[in-house]
Amino acid sequence: MSRSEHPIARLRGVSKIYGTTQALSDVDFSCFGGEIHAVLGENGAGKSTLMKLLAGVIQPTSGDIEVNNAVTRLTSPADAMVRGLVCMFQELSLVPDLSVRENLMLGAVGTGLGRLNASVVRSAQDILAQIDGGAIGMKTRVADLSLAERQQVEIAKALTRNPKLLILDEATSALNASVVEKVFRLIRAERDRGVGVLFISHRFHEIESLADRISIFRNGAHVETFDNGAYDYSAIISKMVGQRIDDLFPPKPPANPDAEEVLRVDGFSWTDKLRDISIVLRKGQITGLGGLDGQGQGSVLQGLFGLLKGTEGRCVVGGIPVTITHPKQAKNPKLGIALVPEDRKTEGLILQQSIARNLELAALGTDGIDASDVTIYQPFLDALELKCRSLDQPVGELSGGNQQKVALTKWLALGPRCMLLADPTRGIDVKTKTQIYALLRRLADSGVAILLVSTDYEELIHLCDEAHIFYQGRIVRHLTGNDVTAEAIIAASLNIPLPAQTSEAANG
Repeated sequence: MSRSEHPIARLRGVSKIYGTTQALSDVDFSCFGGEIHAVLGENGAGKSTLMKLLAGVIQPTSGDIEVNNAVTRLTSPADAMVRGLVCMFQELSLVPDLSVRENLMLGAVGTGLGRLNASVVRSAQDILAQIDGGAIGMKTRVADLSLAERQQVEIAKALTRNPKLLILDEATSALNASVVEKVFRLIRAERDRGVGVLFISHRFHEIESLADRISIFRNGAHVETFDNGAYDYSAIISKMVGQRIDDLFPPKPPANPDAEEVLRVDGFSWTDKLRDISIVLRKGQITGLGGLDGQGQGSVLQGLFGLLKGTEGRCVVGGIPVTITHPKQAKNPKLGIALVPEDRKTEGLILQQSIARNLELAALGTDGIDASDVTIYQPFLDALELKCRSLDQPVGELSGGNQQKVALTKWLALGPRCMLLADPTRGIDVKTKTQIYALLRRLADSGVAILLVSTDYEELIHLCDEAHIFYQGRIVRHLTGNDVTAEAIIAASLNIPLPAQTSEAANG
């Protein structure tokens, strides 16, 4: 179906001011049915404010919002939903202590009727089955789901609302490439039946694959809207940040296979989730772990940090065999292991507490470090260009990228020997990604060994010195040098050989 003649929603001269902060400035913007419209911009560019206005979460300070050619005041998300404007926010809106079924019912129009309830559940189950979420039980507590499973439920919940305009804010940030493509099929099907899709993502290959049109926002202003393919990657980045970034990833130095070992695990196993994992982390190297979501990569990080009970196998740190049974032991300077978890909001930070208080968390109970001395964190905050009013500001008020800077910095002051990172750039803008990539390379160059789990295969390709690909709790392929390619990663993730390597056995 072609693009609709009239926009589903339109902003005319819309501004939004919070105190002294101008979040949006005199924005004109239109969303049409029958097209996928991507919105790009750094954190703080105005994207989230745009989404919240269209979702009825906030109202404009000035200007008008039109829905179906009529000036409309969207007073709440329920009001927006009645008008067909459905939003899936980056900050997941599910209630952890309720079941999947109960969450699907929340806010659904007319779900007081049992027959409609059943229809919503059946529709959600069908959607989940199409995006590899068929095993998610309707009675399962959301708190017991992985981050990726929660995101799959959010997608199903949004699609069961029969949207006219579907607003997706980082809807695929926790999903692996295989599931993302299945989600994209659903999104394209929605477009083809006349639904408008507003899509926010910081993954450029997703935008390139999915979008019909692209809009750039910068510093609260709508910079430009253009057809996908009108500009190359570098030009789009320049429009986003106001300056040219030649390369997102820092150059990798030549690999040194003889570099000193920092950590080694042999035969590392845990219940039925991990089987016979062997990995060597060396000074100055970034080692990647890839594969479909839930194949064991995250459990490796948790096990090495002492968060899992009943692990088996041999672990050697600094040439000394160790058994790590508690995070306090892992972070002790004798071992020097740091963990930046997958979900910064629930596992890495206390959102209600100040930035300063969050920075202290990793150093608490560590001998020889005054956790309350903020000066030990300042060099890292400066290098990452943390944007905040002061260190007394609640960390929950920061953008996602700035929150991640705090989650990283709290460990850097301890001078770790080994950093375990779980998707550290998930849902983060391109400039912040560039800063984090540069920081990781500087840490590696200083001798830190880094173990990086990533659902973004471009990070595995361009940032990592080598990559181990997981399938059903095992390492099925070890890729190094020029063999770390998108084709090799995807094939290994599905446990199939590359076309040119059909006779090769998987490395493990």
